[in-house]
Amino acid sequence: MTTFEGTTIIMVRHNGQVAVCGDGQVSLGPTIIKGTARKIRRLNQDKVVCGFAGATADAMAIMERFEEHLSQYGGQLVRAAVELAKTWRTDKSLRRLEAVMLVCDATSMLLISGSGDVLEPDGPALATGSGGNYALAAARAMIKHSPQMSAPDIAREAIAIASEICVYTNDNISMEVLECRK
Repeated sequence: MTTFEGTTIIMVRHNGQVAVCGDGQVSLGPTIIKGTARKIRRLNQDKVVCGFAGATADAMAIMERFEEHLSQYGGQLVRAAVELAKTWRTDKSLRRLEAVMLVCDATSMLLISGSGDVLEPDGPALATGSGGNYALAAARAMIKHSPQMSAPDIAREAIAIASEICVYTNDNISMEVLECRK
């Protein structure tokens, strides 16, 4: 799976909420082009949250296709994700698009990639992008050692920590939060 430079996205499911956080940095090689990008979107009448890493136009095209699949399958997140992955992998016009999406609803969190991956994490956090591993490690530590923290606080702090380590991640954070079901 590809790791993209210039993006960190994390999802944290904890204490009845799922928080999706993204940094705001867009880089072109070693140059910061923009520091205030918003890489998190709400879909399906605000019931689904999507975060994306990769080429912006590619990510937007994939997100539009995902929205179509959500509509086609009545908002069923897993079914829409599997259909998107199949389409992404087999459609000649989509096959070359370079992006990774993290999506969630009140019950599921998934990573979807152009390699045909639809992955659900074993634990309560999922991340992607150049600072994704740093944010994921920080979130796991906070969940384990500070269980009283809220999902939004954990996600925000995880991105902040990643921004101190990864040169392709900044601390201009955007976030969306969903109430979740156990």
